[in-house]
Amino acid sequence: MGSPTTVWSMEDFGPLVSAEWLADNLDAVKLFDSRSYLDGRSAPDAFVEGHLPGAVFVSLDDDLSAPPSQPGGRHPFPTPAAFATAMGRLGYAGAKPAVIYDDVGGGMAARLWFMLTLLDIPAAILDGGMHAWRGELESGAVTPTPAVFDEDPWPTDRLISADQIAARIKADGVVIDARNSSRYVGKPNRIDPRFGHVPGAINLAWEDNIDDFTGLMLSVDDLRHRYVEVLEGSETGQRPAAYCGSGVTACHDLLALTMIGVEADLYVGSWSEWGADETRPVESDVVDD
Repeated sequence: MGSPTTVWSMEDFGPLVSAEWLADNLDAVKLFDSRSYLDGRSAPDAFVEGHLPGAVFVSLDDDLSAPPSQPGGRHPFPTPAAFATAMGRLGYAGAKPAVIYDDVGGGMAARLWFMLTLLDIPAAILDGGMHAWRGELESGAVTPTPAVFDEDPWPTDRLISADQIAARIKADGVVIDARNSSRYVGKPNRIDPRFGHVPGAINLAWEDNIDDFTGLMLSVDDLRHRYVEVLEGSETGQRPAAYCGSGVTACHDLLALTMIGVEADLYVGSWSEWGADETRPVESDVVDD
């Protein structure tokens, strides 16, 4: 992967780094802790209790998202100005490559990874996250020295709308639902506004990109096998698109696709937008008793 003095570029960095590589290159990267929880736990408190050396905490809700809205969903993208302000407040100017980690195999970390790569900033996810780290942890709050992060527009061709998702389905494009199979088929849950999926979407749950035994990302060969339907669909020349509950964990499927050489788009509003819109069709595989 190179030494800390290497001149980094998108071509020779990421999208994954190992814990061993990170331990040798901590000073060469900007390290983000992107843990986030839906079960009531406090990610900022978890960061204070223990985090990787040199890391800063980045908040999904406050730094990587605009306020929830309809249309827009639960985690809309922030404006370029808001994102630049957040990165600057966290002491990041974009000069160093970024490494992002969480404690769920990259499902949360993938959001910032995708956002930075959209802006052509070298970024990678720590393979295996905190569970792969064998070094000591630091504790306590961190107050970064502010920096200036350039404000650049999001490439709108990679961030698509509900109407564009509907159009891709109509044109036989590949649309991926990255939620777990229970939510995809439409079993009742406490998260989704309606139960089911976008008609025509295929289910490739992001958690299944991770090896159950090692906690690391599947190999490239295994990912190619897993995404064979996407690879076949991408031969039509139309990019695949992915969604999840709110445009976060779908980025993990985009990471997997990047690893096998497929560029795909994100439906940011995802199911929190589509499912909340009663005018949008819903498909469910649950059979009523």
